Amino acid sequence: MTDIQRRGTTARYSDSVTHAGVVYVVEVPASTGTDIRTQTRETLDSLERQLAAAGSDKSRILMATIYLVDMDDYDGMNEVWDAWLPAGTAPSRACVRVAGLARDGWRVEIALNAALGA
Repeated sequence: MTDIQRRGTTARYSDSVTHAGVVYVVEVPASTGTDIRTQTRETLDSLERQLAAAGSDKSRILMATIYLVDMDDYDGMNEVWDAWLPAGTAPSRACVRVAGLARDGWRVEIALNAALGA
């Protein structure tokens, strides 16, 4: 049996959870009320830090699910995503429109899993 490792655990959530060679991470923007490019950059920067802390990196992402409040933000989000992701490492990905996120003013939330190792 493989151990489960949790980082940054609170009563409600963990910053990341690692099991069987895979790290699971969900992040949101640091700001509210800013544009989609700013919020996407903030979210990806946070994801990158969480992946590094868990022993992975953005080139090892297996699957990403991106939640957008407004699909008019799709192109702006993709512009930042495409510049952030290393060439040739695109994961499986879904982009879903949601009615809202947990905090007013958030425009994006990203959940991903990545293989361990860097």
